[in-house]
Amino acid sequence: MPPDHDPERPNGCCNPGMAPRISAELAQHLSADLCILGHPIRLQILDMLAQRSGHVCVCDLEAALPVKQPTISHHLKLLREAGLIDVERRGLWAYYFVRSEALDSLRERLVYHLSQLR
Repeated sequence: MPPDHDPERPNGCCNPGMAPRISAELAQHLSADLCILGHPIRLQILDMLAQRSGHVCVCDLEAALPVKQPTISHHLKLLREAGLIDVERRGLWAYYFVRSEALDSLRERLVYHLSQLR
């Protein structure tokens, strides 16, 4: 038996057959999914919107969050671009709501792919 042979690693220390199970494209999509959830303000916004079955006025979000209006607007824009929320304008006010089907889809994707990492 060669001196560098490790019985616990039958293929040696370097496994030439090692390859990612997910494609680069899928990894990019999963990374974007995780990134959109990766900020505490966005998570708080999603939580507040999910608590209401209807629409939440932007003024209520501004009153509840510890950041200024431009920061809230920035995070709302990112969540809208990701398709997780939408907005309805009524006069001067904007009312935001969760797009349940998009949030369900995101949850299912993440749970499925993260459960594969065993």
